Amino acid sequence: MDASRFSIPSSSTPLLFSPFTKNSILKKNPNSLPVFSRTRRFKLSVARNSSSATSESPPDTRTRSSSEIFGPERQLSGVQKLVDAVPLTARYTGSAVVVAGALAAGYALGFRIKGTQVAAVGGAVALGAVGGAAAFVVNSAAPGVAAVNLHNKVAGCDDPELLNKEEIEELARRYGVSKQNEEFNAELCDLYNRFVSSVIPSGSESLQGDEADKIVKFKNALGIDDPDAANVHMEIGRRIYRQRLETGDRDADVEQRRAFQKLVYVSNLVFGEASTFLLPWKRVFKVTDAQVEVAIRDNAQRLYSVNLRSIGRDVNEQQLIDLRAAQLRYKLSNEIAADLLMEHNRKLVEENISAALDMVKSRSRIKESAVVSELEKILSFNNLLISLKNHPQFNLFPPGIGPVSLLGGEYDGDRKIDDLKLLYRAFLTEALSDGHIEEKELSALNHLRNIFGLGKRETEAIMLEVTSKAYRKRLSQAVTRGDLEIATSKAAFLQNLCDELRFDPQKASEIHEDIYRQKLQLAVSDGALSDDDVASLLRLRVLLCIPQQTIDAAHADICGSLFEKVVRDVINAGVDGYDDDLKARVRKASQGLRLTRDASMAIVSKAVRKAFVNFVKRSKAVGNGIEAAKELKKMVAFNTVVVTEMIADIKGESPASESEPIEVEHKRIEEEEPEWESIETLRKTRPDKELQAKLGKPGQTEITLKDDLSERERADLYRTYLLYCISGEVTVVPFGGQIITKKDDSEYFLLNQLGQILGMSGKDVVDVHRNLAEQAFSEKARVILADGQLTKERIEQLNEVQKQVGLPSELAQKVIKGITTTKMAAAIETAVSRGRITIKQVRELKEANVDLDSMISLHLRENLFKKTVDEMFSSGTGEFDEEEVYEKIPADLGIDVDKSRGVVHELAKNRLSNSLLQAVALLRQKNQAGVVSSLNDMLACDKAVPSEPLPWSVPEELADLFCIYLHSEAPEDKVSRLQYLLGISDTTAAALRERGLPSMGAEEEFVF
Repeated sequence: MDASRFSIPSSSTPLLFSPFTKNSILKKNPNSLPVFSRTRRFKLSVARNSSSATSESPPDTRTRSSSEIFGPERQLSGVQKLVDAVPLTARYTGSAVVVAGALAAGYALGFRIKGTQVAAVGGAVALGAVGGAAAFVVNSAAPGVAAVNLHNKVAGCDDPELLNKEEIEELARRYGVSKQNEEFNAELCDLYNRFVSSVIPSGSESLQGDEADKIVKFKNALGIDDPDAANVHMEIGRRIYRQRLETGDRDADVEQRRAFQKLVYVSNLVFGEASTFLLPWKRVFKVTDAQVEVAIRDNAQRLYSVNLRSIGRDVNEQQLIDLRAAQLRYKLSNEIAADLLMEHNRKLVEENISAALDMVKSRSRIKESAVVSELEKILSFNNLLISLKNHPQFNLFPPGIGPVSLLGGEYDGDRKIDDLKLLYRAFLTEALSDGHIEEKELSALNHLRNIFGLGKRETEAIMLEVTSKAYRKRLSQAVTRGDLEIATSKAAFLQNLCDELRFDPQKASEIHEDIYRQKLQLAVSDGALSDDDVASLLRLRVLLCIPQQTIDAAHADICGSLFEKVVRDVINAGVDGYDDDLKARVRKASQGLRLTRDASMAIVSKAVRKAFVNFVKRSKAVGNGIEAAKELKKMVAFNTVVVTEMIADIKGESPASESEPIEVEHKRIEEEEPEWESIETLRKTRPDKELQAKLGKPGQTEITLKDDLSERERADLYRTYLLYCISGEVTVVPFGGQIITKKDDSEYFLLNQLGQILGMSGKDVVDVHRNLAEQAFSEKARVILADGQLTKERIEQLNEVQKQVGLPSELAQKVIKGITTTKMAAAIETAVSRGRITIKQVRELKEANVDLDSMISLHLRENLFKKTVDEMFSSGTGEFDEEEVYEKIPADLGIDVDKSRGVVHELAKNRLSNSLLQAVALLRQKNQAGVVSSLNDMLACDKAVPSEPLPWSVPEELADLFCIYLHSEAPEDKVSRLQYLLGISDTTAAALRERGLPSMGAEEEFVF
């Protein structure tokens, strides 16, 4: 199948056809070979043109005369002239007279010559045949005469479309010819073929839309039947197909495809629904239904597009109704028609957009009104389409009527979105040029946004930008002219201004804040606020109705940035750099910038905490605890010397008394942890008055790292410095020696200050001291109690260690108990894993109040249960105590009852079959006691999990097993159950009771 038959067409090849002619003409033209069957199928004679011929551009078929279309007029021969001159009745009468005369003359001549009756009849027959032949020749020429006159009539007609059916029928009746006559019908088909070929344009020309109507009108005038007309269309298609195969030019091939497409489309319009069976394109040309549909769709689109050219921005109802009629006439689907109409409307709008953009981007000065005028044309056209969509006769309009959209067009894409924003901004600016915006202008903006396809956020951003500028302009004019100052209510005046501009009051408040910030920034350019500056800022605040919290935030931001710079200079100066000059700068900044105390302290707190965090980072980064403690010590010194003094200068106060903060802190610790006196290291953090006087003033406690570090980090830092206080400083000397320098109690005073800087509560501090003391005691106690034995001498050693670390007695006893319990648990678990502890010993340990759940893992307890049950199944007693196994033992071991029941069932099932195998093996070894024991194990497993009779391949061995157990003095219930399990019938059992024990003597002797 050649799918390219319906590809994009383009052709200028002329359509060349030979006429349908009668036989006499065919003899003169050997190139004409029409063949007519009884079913009136025919072939068209085709003058085959070469590629050179196809390349010539033919004249426009629509301007050709009738003689050019149908050929010149034909001349009649002698007989035909006679037939044409004699009327039909006269011709028929004359024919009868000629035949009758010939018969009479023949009869008379025969009778005269021979004189007999036979001769007379023979003469009559001979001359009558001649007369009849002459009459037949004359009458047989009538269809040819009718065909020639039909041709001459059509060829001589100025406009073939003016022919009517009555004229053609009258001509046929004149010569007594039926339209079913082959020669006359061939002429009709030839005329129709020539007309169709002239109407359908060549490949390079486009359809005009009236081709189908012309062909239908001409076909009806000729009175040609649809099957004959359809055959003509198919023959035209064959001609085009043959020309395509013969041509060697690629362009000509494309033209033939286009011509074929147009033929298919026009033919389907001519025959309508009947085209599905009258025009077998698929069978004849091997094309698919989809290709036929493509041909119809493409040509319908082209014709509909031509009609769309008449639709402008002032479209009216009648134009749309005509367009709908054209769509139906062209058989174009609603979906495609809607797309074409929307595309056409979009292109009209794109023309206005391009014109507006050219104005905006041109360097020449163009008024905004010119750009807006183009945009108003777009809006007017869009409103017209919306009104037409809501029209009462909307169902008569073509599909696709509705608001304009740029989707799928030139301006649909991210690259063009900025241009559309530019136009939207221009329209909005022009709307706000008079200082206010009307409701209709807002509606126009919404329509313009929908047409441009702009998002809500994008248009809101443009709206905010433009209205903000307009609001600033109106506000500046109101302040300059004094309108705002003389207004009774400033808030009402500003609200009215926002209403006129449709401006968000919240955004207006932000503009007010921005204006105030600019004014404040200018006022503090010299580093301080004068009284005039304060008065001017107060006036501006009143005019703009700025809330106090906004004012405070602006001052904290702008003035705070200047104050923060001074604070950073102080912090960067370090412990040795906070001199009188820096102190003077701090006092000037804190007072001259008019910051509130809370704002000043917030700035200082942020900067100081950042410095504290840097100290902490350096402490964590060093390799050993001593260096880490030294970094923390520097932080304490920085807090005392710099931070404390700076806060005092900001507040304008002297540093706090030396002993008050420490006394307050220790009082708080005593209230939270009454036992703190028992910990020696914690007591040392509370120095006496003499040591306080020696160490000097304490540091500030307002700024801490409580919110900057986690509780775990703060405790680790405090613990690091506490270890430094306890162990002292280690100095490495040559040859691997170390010198340990013990620290005095003054380090604990610094430890107290470190806890305050870290923001630790009394409980946190006590926990660190307690945990460290407990850790030290635990390490030494593990060495003393290495074997887990607690003797009197070891108790004395532990008491001495307890005093050294200052650990309370309760905590010391807890540590000792934990160590001894751990040692005992390890020993018990080892014994269980090695199988040296049974369930009996476990019960003894429980009676001694030993917590087995914590000393023996669940896995080992489950293994112990499994081992106990397995021993019960292999004891050889045949007993199984369900209460003991299912309740007591799991309770003693602290394991799950349901899970233990599953373990018992699994063991019983496995052991049951194994016990039978073991019993048979012992039978073969002639071990009666072992046989009885194995059978008892099997019965015990059966009690746990009742079983079906056990299969065995040797029934005699099962009988021997039962016989041995029968004579072992076993209880009757066990014997009965064993009989069931071994599958022994009552008869066999009775026989075995009488037989006695099987022979278990010496081995049989073999005779050689």
